Amino acid sequence: MPKGCDRVRFDAISVIPAVFEGYVSASILGRAQVRGIFEFHAHDLRTWTHDRHRTVDDAPFGGGQGMLMKPEPIFEAVEAVSAMAQTKPHVIFFSPCGKPFTQRDAERLADYDRILFVCGRYEGMDERVYRLADEVISLGDYVLTGGELAAMTVTDAVVRLLPGALGDAQSPVDESFAGSLLEYEQYTRPATYCGLEVPEILLSGDHGAIDRWRRENAIRRTALMRPDLLDGADLTEGERAFAQGVIDNREQGEGGC
Repeated sequence: MPKGCDRVRFDAISVIPAVFEGYVSASILGRAQVRGIFEFHAHDLRTWTHDRHRTVDDAPFGGGQGMLMKPEPIFEAVEAVSAMAQTKPHVIFFSPCGKPFTQRDAERLADYDRILFVCGRYEGMDERVYRLADEVISLGDYVLTGGELAAMTVTDAVVRLLPGALGDAQSPVDESFAGSLLEYEQYTRPATYCGLEVPEILLSGDHGAIDRWRRENAIRRTALMRPDLLDGADLTEGERAFAQGVIDNREQGEGGC
């Protein structure tokens, strides 16, 4: 449900809910929680088991390696956690079969009042649980031990977009992937270190010239490192020609970051 209030609630269902506490309570996320920008609740999936061993997994039908997460606890957990607040959550599962997560997804998710992550473990989940998902996300073409790191990654990416989370309203605008470009190079003191110099323009005090340099630098870095992003970038004809020139020079062996 699109966001109708300033506070966002995150819930996560996991067999190891304690792993979230340290990360979401530290640094930017920790300060954002203190300021009431978001709240995070981790729930132990074993709460919704009904045997003395608190079993959440079983062998797959048809044989095969590993264990699968059983459907019953997940169905019950999603139903129970969803009912813990008036707003229905946007339910997210994680899987290699999911849509690759991007900055645009983070921006879209930042418009929700409430997000519920269901974190898998073991060899995977019974396929029937995915009918509970509003969307299935992949962080990339690799395998993690569980969905907890993925849930923390998405939480971090979303929270930093919420008003007041970074303290500076311009901060998320200037970051990498804003406008489909990588962020420009940045430098701090000292101006010279081990013979390496900060670009002179950044020391000039000419903010107009600095802005132009940063724009050009962002386009150059994107063309060199992630040219695939340029198709979705908001560029003028001149900027697109500049980017193509950077790519052509790189292919001729003249490039470099």
